[in-house]
Parts: sequence; C-alpha cells; structure tokens
Amino acid sequence: MDLLKRIKKCFDSDQILYTHHAILEMRNEEFGRIVEQEVYEAVLSGEIIENYPDDKPYASVLIFGKTSGCRALHVVCAYDKEEDATIVITVYEPNPDGWIGNKKRRER
Repeated sequence: MDLLKRIKKCFDSDQILYTHHAILEMRNEEFGRIVEQEVYEAVLSGEIIENYPDDKPYASVLIFGKTSGCRALHVVCAYDKEEDATIVITVYEPNPDGWIGNKKRRER
C-alpha cells in the first residue's frame, strides 16, 4: 500500500495524532481557523505534492487537498509504521503569494 493510501486509511480509522504545533497553526491560521473536519476532507481529497524523506523521526509529506467547501489546505504528515498512525505536523491554507496553483512553490 502506498504512503498516501496508508495516511488516508489512518484518517478513516481515526488513527491520527496532531502535534502541538499543528494545533496552534490551525487555531491561528491567518486566513481563518482550521478545524479537524477540514483537515480530514483535505487529506481524503488530497495528493502528495512534496516529499521530505530526510525528516526525523519519520519521513514526511506535504499533501494538498480541498475541503468540501473548496478551501485549499496544505497538510504536512508523517506515517508511523509501528503504530499504524498518521502524525499531523502542521496545517495551513497556502498563501497565493508563495504558491502557484497551491501546488508549486513560487521562486523567490
């Protein structure tokens, strides 16, 4: 099973851990508070747009997805194989100044 399928399976079975950082980012998002239901919807509709294989203690990925209300979100997650759980590292609404089509970083 590929990584995205494993992450989505964790969301479906409520095997998710949110880091303190993710919770703070969701509460204080500059474009408006993000709730867990929106994260769920974005991940289930999402696609991996960046891979971070060297992150520790687990490799992580950046998922771009949209909520049922068409809100674009970026979710950085890692998958813990031993616990069969997804760890949400951070969540944010991509700023159009930094992203092209929410999927590609703008060059600076």
